[in-house]
Amino acid sequence: MSMINSFAAAQTTTEIVLPGIVAPSGLQIRQAARPVPSANQVLLAMEATGVSFAEKSMRRGRYPGQPKFPFVPGYDAVGTVLAVGPGADPALIGKRVGAALKTGGWATHLLAPADEVVPVPAGVEAIAAETIIVNGVTARQMLYRAAHVRPGQTILVTGASGGVGTVLAQIAIRDGIRVIGTASPRHHEALRAIGVEPIDYADPDLSARVRELAPRGVDAVFDHLGPNSAKRSFDLLASGGTLVAYGAAADLDKTTAMVPMFIGFLLRVALWNALPNGKGASFYDFWGGMLINPTKAKQHRREDLAKVLALLAAGAIKPVIAATFPLHQAQAAMEFAEAKGVFGKVVIVP
Repeated sequence: MSMINSFAAAQTTTEIVLPGIVAPSGLQIRQAARPVPSANQVLLAMEATGVSFAEKSMRRGRYPGQPKFPFVPGYDAVGTVLAVGPGADPALIGKRVGAALKTGGWATHLLAPADEVVPVPAGVEAIAAETIIVNGVTARQMLYRAAHVRPGQTILVTGASGGVGTVLAQIAIRDGIRVIGTASPRHHEALRAIGVEPIDYADPDLSARVRELAPRGVDAVFDHLGPNSAKRSFDLLASGGTLVAYGAAADLDKTTAMVPMFIGFLLRVALWNALPNGKGASFYDFWGGMLINPTKAKQHRREDLAKVLALLAAGAIKPVIAATFPLHQAQAAMEFAEAKGVFGKVVIVP
């Protein structure tokens, strides 16, 4: 490569664009000018990003609050800080950090808010760190900020083999919490290996199976499937138990509008909380605290990400990686991630 072409390449970024409501094959690869950080932003050289439920929803136009098409997806990323904008700490330059983004991670170079990035501990590889940025923060916040689970209690995790489920189960088990998890039978052995008591997610007598393991009910349920599953989960709670709903995966391919569905879901949660049975329910939204107290929400995300990264560095939790794809194979990564029964997180690297 000539010096001129080398210089030009250094000023560009490769990014994956979601042009509209398309199949995974409709994702586009684009060359663009390398972004320049503005006030309180940092420029990252991406080392790892991932595929989450958010990208699956966004490509269908079913993620509440997603930007207008076209845009670059990528809910989180790990990368090295190349430059900082005004107001950002110049000491971050050269450091490997993780950041929650909502969009923009599927690019070789990307911008992140300086007040969202958290240093990745020495010895933790970028791919490993990527598996617990959004997933780890989500898991920890649901366990301890939403459900306030305590050691010795029993919880039920739907989709225990997924990206959030595998992290949540490991954190809980490490802290002395018993975990029952639903998953495809082919993943039961792997779940048992990390201490989960697995149940077939498709068992028509699933509620009875849970009751066999927890006759008085469970102390908390973490349910990502949607309103119908949440109703069953609420019924499985022990007195004083808590349901934390955090998605609507079962409704992913439906054509009904998402916003009315979520409004109805939240009304149902409010009704459950009004019942005189001591049970509680909530809907967890990774960005929800931004509407109430943005400063506190960011502080909590940074604190929780630092804690799960520390657990990863200490070997207290292990990264569960379903597969790794290069950025230019984002189409294949999305197709793989959308196949049923993926165990762990699908990671994308440059």
